[in-house]
Amino acid sequence: MKIQKSFSQEVGTLYLVPTPIGNLEDMTFRAVKTLQTVDLIASEDTRNTQKLLNHFDVKIPQKSLHEHNYNERIPELLDFLKKGRSIAQVSDAGMPSISDPGHELVVACIEEDIPVVALPGATAGMTALIASGLLPQPFYFYGFLQRKKSAQKKELEELKNQTATLIFYESPHRVKETLKNISEILGNRDVVICRELTKLYEEYLRGTVTELMDYLSEHSLKGECCLLVSGTTEVLEEEVFQGTLKEQVEALVEEGQLAKEAIKSVAKRHGLKKQDVYREYHEL
Repeated sequence: MKIQKSFSQEVGTLYLVPTPIGNLEDMTFRAVKTLQTVDLIASEDTRNTQKLLNHFDVKIPQKSLHEHNYNERIPELLDFLKKGRSIAQVSDAGMPSISDPGHELVVACIEEDIPVVALPGATAGMTALIASGLLPQPFYFYGFLQRKKSAQKKELEELKNQTATLIFYESPHRVKETLKNISEILGNRDVVICRELTKLYEEYLRGTVTELMDYLSEHSLKGECCLLVSGTTEVLEEEVFQGTLKEQVEALVEEGQLAKEAIKSVAKRHGLKKQDVYREYHEL
């Protein structure tokens, strides 16, 4: 067991700094201040990050840290931190470690008792989720699916019985094929594609898998996409339909749903009004 006191250690600190996923105004005051005051910035792509630093007049030097050089770079960064200096780690856009480099450095710092401080900020998955119209919780963030068709289908098979809303990142060039695989493995569920998030041409495509596949047969997409898929209800129907209405709601709550969402689900399955299930659950 280890206990981290984030702001009371003599060694340096690793700051995980989110960067905008499109709109530069989403950079927080704290994020800018952190980048201006650390001793070094570890960047996924120094050329890309330099544009951000120039915009906010940040003069701190950079070193690259990405999936191809982290083995040799991490010991160097650890030595830097042990001398009492601080590092801000950033990816090209959004949260470090979330489908981006950073996790290996975090683990290495924890092993060496170097504090790791995460700043809140922009992340595409959560931003798209709350505006998608799909259930916001529980959710299952998966990130990028495998590109190879057979490998992707295997992943989807493993996710088939998830009752949570599924969140994927996908290339606009592959999203059509991914939807075909989703249709085959998961069925004709409700899906949402969000593209160009926070940018001028931000767009949400909401509908069933079939509807979006029909749309994409005549339209092409540009910009990185966030693909959200509704969870299954089949498992719940098998596992939760026993017992009183109150017991069914309690079972869903135990699985992680909020009471109000569980009440709504039970009411929908039995064709009842939410108020009736609410009264039964609260014994009113």
